[in-house]
Amino acid sequence: MPFIALQSNLPPSSFSEDFLKRLCSSTAAALGKPEDRMNVVVTPGLPMLIAGSCSPCVMLSVSAIGVTDTAEKNKEHSAKIFDFLTRELGLTEDRIVIQFHALQPHQVGKKGTVMSFL
Repeated sequence: MPFIALQSNLPPSSFSEDFLKRLCSSTAAALGKPEDRMNVVVTPGLPMLIAGSCSPCVMLSVSAIGVTDTAEKNKEHSAKIFDFLTRELGLTEDRIVIQFHALQPHQVGKKGTVMSFL
């Protein structure tokens, strides 16, 4: 049940519903998770600075159970996600930052309980 949170200083018009669906599909494939388990939010138009510059940029947070817990896994995820974001948004890699967060099943609530019991 991964959570994808994209923040950007790009305008809302850069993030159509079709983009959200492609982001969902791409990150699901990168993480090896089914699309129907993905949770995606995009927050555009933010005042942002990366590496001392307010040029167009993206910060992406990836939180998931069992697939973001090693450097080796995250290196593979990162390459695939960077490929998608640079291609889709026309940004260079230096304008994108990704954070990976390893979640435990007891940290994710669903259906009135937590994933540990589902």
